[in-house]
Amino acid sequence: MNILPSATVHHANHWTGSKTPLLRFLERCYQDFVTENAGNVADYIPELGKADPARFGISLATIDGHVYEVGDSRIPFTIQSMSKPFVFALALDTLGAERVERAIGVEPSGDPFNSIRLNAENHPFNPMVNAGAIACSGLIHESKGAGAFDYIRQALGRFAGRELSMDEAVYASESATGDRNRAIGYLLRNSGVVTDDVNAVLDVYFRQCSVLVTARDIAVMAATLANRGINPVTGEQVMTPYAISRTLSVMTSSGMYDYAGEWIYRVGIPAKSGVGGGILASLPARLGLGSYSPKLDKHGNSVRGIKVCEALSSHYDLHMMNRNDNARNSIIADYDLGQSPSRRSRRPHEQRLLAAHHHDVRIIELMGTLTFANIDYVSRQIAAKPRPSFIIFDLRRVAVITRPAGRLLAEGFRELAAFNVTAILSGIERSSPTWQAIAEWTEGISNLRNFRLLDDCIEWAEDQIVYRYSGAIDSHAMTELSEQPLLAGLSAQELTDLASLGTIRNYEAGTTIIAASEPPLSLFFLKSGIVHVRLPNGVRIATLTAGMAFGEMALLEAHRSADVLADKSVTALEVPLADFQRFREQRPRVGERIMHNLAQLLADRLIVANTKVSVLTAS
Repeated sequence: MNILPSATVHHANHWTGSKTPLLRFLERCYQDFVTENAGNVADYIPELGKADPARFGISLATIDGHVYEVGDSRIPFTIQSMSKPFVFALALDTLGAERVERAIGVEPSGDPFNSIRLNAENHPFNPMVNAGAIACSGLIHESKGAGAFDYIRQALGRFAGRELSMDEAVYASESATGDRNRAIGYLLRNSGVVTDDVNAVLDVYFRQCSVLVTARDIAVMAATLANRGINPVTGEQVMTPYAISRTLSVMTSSGMYDYAGEWIYRVGIPAKSGVGGGILASLPARLGLGSYSPKLDKHGNSVRGIKVCEALSSHYDLHMMNRNDNARNSIIADYDLGQSPSRRSRRPHEQRLLAAHHHDVRIIELMGTLTFANIDYVSRQIAAKPRPSFIIFDLRRVAVITRPAGRLLAEGFRELAAFNVTAILSGIERSSPTWQAIAEWTEGISNLRNFRLLDDCIEWAEDQIVYRYSGAIDSHAMTELSEQPLLAGLSAQELTDLASLGTIRNYEAGTTIIAASEPPLSLFFLKSGIVHVRLPNGVRIATLTAGMAFGEMALLEAHRSADVLADKSVTALEVPLADFQRFREQRPRVGERIMHNLAQLLADRLIVANTKVSVLTAS
């Protein structure tokens, strides 16, 4: 037998100089249960009786592809009955659910795994007992003929994320001692469940049970089941979600044979055991666990493996029926335009319009995994308040949208569209899994927009409000210095004198007007067009329109801290900073007034920033 290096430490821990809590828990399980000596190694297949009873390995794989390993997690052993759920899923995907479900039942039998008994329809009770598993192998053989075993082995390898081989000695031993399975095979042939040559079908079954795996392999395979058929390590969609959900259902009711009821009552995690000493447990949307310890109890389940599963479920409260996720926690913030406007500076009449209609735009920031219950809660929160014209859904903190949630969310968009409410999404790319979760059902929804950044969404909605109530957004209208908030209170003569110090400049879209690396030499008054202010790291901190000043922070700072770029063609009055300073000094009242205006502008910005912070902290 080809022995892989034993994993006595965690093989995927990237915490420098420390261990994660989950790894420490698995190590405690190993130390607590390694001395457990109850049970016996399976010997009805002679080759299995040669297993070292002291071997003990544990591995846990998360659905984001992280694998923990403790003990003998890299020691190969034969998969045995743990192959059954994977071959059942393969049969569903290969032959279709109707064909498979005609041949194999899905009810628990209450009998031992190798019982020679069929249900009232003369079909196997379920695919987890030997009769059902042999029937699955027969269906694959019916489809693939002589290539059936390689087809199964390759599928098992995709679940594990690596090429798997077979233990020839165990296969020979299984074949030599498999008379009970032959009896089951001929019973299935007599009932019309198996249509091909019984010996050929059993050869496939004996070989699939002899495939070599490790505890690590089993953990990854279980995590693939938990991840709706996507291998979390390789990223491959191994089986369809339909096949996976049906497989997990049967594992829940029948995976642990005549111990299945007790198992789901006490542990509450879909699982499957094998007489080679392995146990796999798959908690949907959470994790996959694999363990290896050859000593079995009277039901044919690994004694130590059961203890690990019981400890994991109890310690972290992972019983599948005890999910207590609070749907309300999906909303991190819920506010309107008045509490968090965009970074675009607006002219006074636009500010008045937006203030008067701030309830027309509602922003809902979501986070975490969005489930059916989460989206239902969000829908009720929307219905509980007066209907706005625009609802922005910020999804940048959303990790996953489940398929039922995606459909319910899209149905909510259609409902909003029926009332002429525009839904705007931010924080997701159209190529992302988050978008794909809803894309199937959003086709044809006219009132749906998508922007990368939340601030872009808010600015777009503001533009719609301004346009709706004023008929236009005059970004190209020429403004006078008298409209500049920084120069409020200056007389007509003083404004004329100031204008005589400057030069009219024109800039094409995309031009950098101010660079953060340059010394502050000028102050600018925007007469027409739009500019945006951007930090050196690319983050936009403001968008300015006609009637605004920029570069004014040079009055307080000795260096430029941000870039200013023209969004569209721009006309601005550039006033050299030295001339502006002399203008202020020669007219003390004017200088005092300008600094008062600057302080007011900064205070207004601070108020907006504080309001945004309070929105987040209050939610």
